[in-house]
Amino acid sequence: VNGLQARTVGVWTQLSSVIRCLCAIDIRNRTLYYLTLFTFILALVHFLSEVFIYHTAALTIGVMAPLMVASFSILGMLIGLQYLEVEALSQNKKKN
Repeated sequence: VNGLQARTVGVWTQLSSVIRCLCAIDIRNRTLYYLTLFTFILALVHFLSEVFIYHTAALTIGVMAPLMVASFSILGMLIGLQYLEVEALSQNKKKN
């Protein structure tokens, strides 16, 4: 790893955390919710590809932790998405 790669990963991590914090503040914003879900999917795909495709990382605790966080977050967000859809439908019925 060189300095450029380290800074790129650092900026990517900061951007993901800002998006996730904004989603936590405004959880009903569907666009932001989908964007946050995509950041977790991207992280999961990245770490899985490093382990199983490129073989540049081993399944140690340093790799397993982000895999578990991304997996559980995706699962939780997909469950939460159903409630977000139900809430949007109920608000539309109230308007009509």
